Amino acid sequence: ALAMANRVYAIDLIGYGYSDKPNPREFEESFYTFETWGEQLNTFCAEVVKSDAFFICNSIGGLVGLQAAVMKPQTCKGIVLLDISLRMLHINKQPWFGRPFIRSFQNLLRNTVIGKLFFNAVATPESVKNILCQCYHDTSAVTDELVQMILQPGLDPGAVDVFLEFICYSGGPLPEDLLPLVKVLFWIVQCPVLVAWGEKDPWEPVELGRAYGSFDAVEDFVVLPNVGHCPQDEAPELVNPLVESFVKLHS
Repeated sequence: ALAMANRVYAIDLIGYGYSDKPNPREFEESFYTFETWGEQLNTFCAEVVKSDAFFICNSIGGLVGLQAAVMKPQTCKGIVLLDISLRMLHINKQPWFGRPFIRSFQNLLRNTVIGKLFFNAVATPESVKNILCQCYHDTSAVTDELVQMILQPGLDPGAVDVFLEFICYSGGPLPEDLLPLVKVLFWIVQCPVLVAWGEKDPWEPVELGRAYGSFDAVEDFVVLPNVGHCPQDEAPELVNPLVESFVKLHS
């Protein structure tokens, strides 16, 4: 629908979907980070889009869009954040006394057979469907096609290592770290931010999300009624007009 009036690209972040899945153990430092994905997004704009662009982002993609905008301000014309990940498992959001246990558990997942057993339990049609039925308020949107679309790339060679690397990624930036930088960096090159949130999101509660509406860079905070964590799929009739009007306003 958006492509009827705009040039649109849907990007699989490296490690995700049908993008390559380099083995994280081949790198001296962490590879699957928001800095890596932000650089990927900016490089894609430079080499494929060949112009600046609007970033329309859901969940952890919101961190990627913000990170890319902070790294290369001239690339981003504006950002729409849909249920951006609050990163509640971030190490800085855990009590100090629990942090050593978190590190130990992450090492256990990464370096023992337990991690792969956990992945094998999750990477099944039944598990994927159950997880999606948690985050979609309208469970009729959880079709067999959707389940297969999400499951299939997870069966690619190397997917298990990427999965374990990401669920053990408890550092890096938080939305509240990046949003102020967007404002600081864009005194001359303006980069407006629109935040929209599914009212029924069970993973990222809208009550906590409302705090992001107070940042200077955010021009509006929109609550999407009776929608879960993936509003662009569950309720495109609500999301697409928001995106279209935002792009038209700032083009």
